Amino acid sequence: MHPTITKWPTEGRATKTLVCDIHGTLLRTPSFFPYFMLVAFEGGGLLRAVLLLLSYPLLCVLDQEQKLRVMCFITFCGLSSKHMETVGRAVLPKFYLENLNLHAYEALASAGKRVVITNMPRVLVEWFLKDHLSVEEVIGTELHMVGCYFTGLLTPSGVVVKHKSLKETFGDAKPDVGLGSPHDPCFISLCKVHYVQEAYVVGKEALMPTEKYPKPLIFHDGRLAFLPTPTSTLALFLWLPLGFSLAIFRLLVGIFLPYNIVILSSALSGLKIRFKIPKNGVLYVCTHRTLLDPILLSTTLAKPLTAVTYSLSKTSEIIAPIKTVRLDRQRDRDRETMRKLLREGDLVVCPEGTTCREPYLLRFSSLFAEMTDDIVPVALDTKVSMFYGTTASGLKCLDPILFLMNPWPWYRVEVMEKVAKEFTCGGGRRRSCDVANYMQELLGMALGFECTGFTRKDKYLMLAGNEGVVKDNS
Repeated sequence: MHPTITKWPTEGRATKTLVCDIHGTLLRTPSFFPYFMLVAFEGGGLLRAVLLLLSYPLLCVLDQEQKLRVMCFITFCGLSSKHMETVGRAVLPKFYLENLNLHAYEALASAGKRVVITNMPRVLVEWFLKDHLSVEEVIGTELHMVGCYFTGLLTPSGVVVKHKSLKETFGDAKPDVGLGSPHDPCFISLCKVHYVQEAYVVGKEALMPTEKYPKPLIFHDGRLAFLPTPTSTLALFLWLPLGFSLAIFRLLVGIFLPYNIVILSSALSGLKIRFKIPKNGVLYVCTHRTLLDPILLSTTLAKPLTAVTYSLSKTSEIIAPIKTVRLDRQRDRDRETMRKLLREGDLVVCPEGTTCREPYLLRFSSLFAEMTDDIVPVALDTKVSMFYGTTASGLKCLDPILFLMNPWPWYRVEVMEKVAKEFTCGGGRRRSCDVANYMQELLGMALGFECTGFTRKDKYLMLAGNEGVVKDNS
């Protein structure tokens, strides 16, 4: 009988070498299916995800190796390495962190050298393990490629046999500690008897709390807001026709009906809007959660507003029920454009420049502070259960539709008091950057969010590998 991970002594482990698996050990659940489904859906598209779901009854009767081969073929056949890299970097880490075993991670973090051996495809786990958990070496099943595309087949070496790979990797230099799962007693037994000096069993221990994540989860991409287990994925596909119809209904209501009817109709359709409005102002400075932010603000204020944006698809511009004006990131021209719009009426600006899903605020651009002293901060937040209404690498024209396809989307709109003049540039004692930082702190406190120095460029470089600039070919 092997000791459990709760008996792991973390002191004096900085010189030790630890070896373990990820599924069922570092992750609390041993099932591979949800992570293959995330790659199939986010990287391969809807049809590939349907095929993977239809294969599930077959997967239930296959052994572990055959099951892995079938899922690899359906998920990766014809998939480009670029799409896999995007999913591995921007989508999967969120779901891995949410399923991370607290005690197993603490044991891993206390070791000096960390090695993961898994029969999962290496490309499915390597980015997360190296970037988030600081794992030095990842040994996993290798996928065959032709050029930049996966064939869906395994390399001649086949599925990784963990205890064999352990011996090949370390030889006579035995690692110090092995972590294993009760779902894989063979590996942990062989570790204990032949190769590893200490061995511990990891059960379904405590879930990793957000505040203990190895690094803060600020940016992530992908459309799915839930872990796609077989049951939840089936529910997703059954919901799609009704969800799309509901999204179109909500869009048409917002475009064509009066403001007071829009709020009532939206509530009846399941869209929950919580709002607080003490007074009106001239320049509304908002946190940015989805493309619907200015529209929801206009609806709750029951008056037309003009929104300035840096990047908006033509489709979104056409269907928007309020006026939108695109800026071009040339500071002098943008300043003149915004001043002209302010002379015509009330204006909405989101100085973060891009959306953020998690409870963090990105650095505020200071341009808005140079426009006027009549500044009204607006705290916006949203919650979804099925689809995210933002993306860094997908089609942005689908953002509003996917948000409205959620069964019960939730929006918080809190229009705060107008900023006192002594906290604006007109007060004579503040620079525009000081005003921007003050507004970020003010809205961060109102929402309970943490303020960061990250920018739009940081987000897009991490999630999409570009700077998030859309060329204007007009």
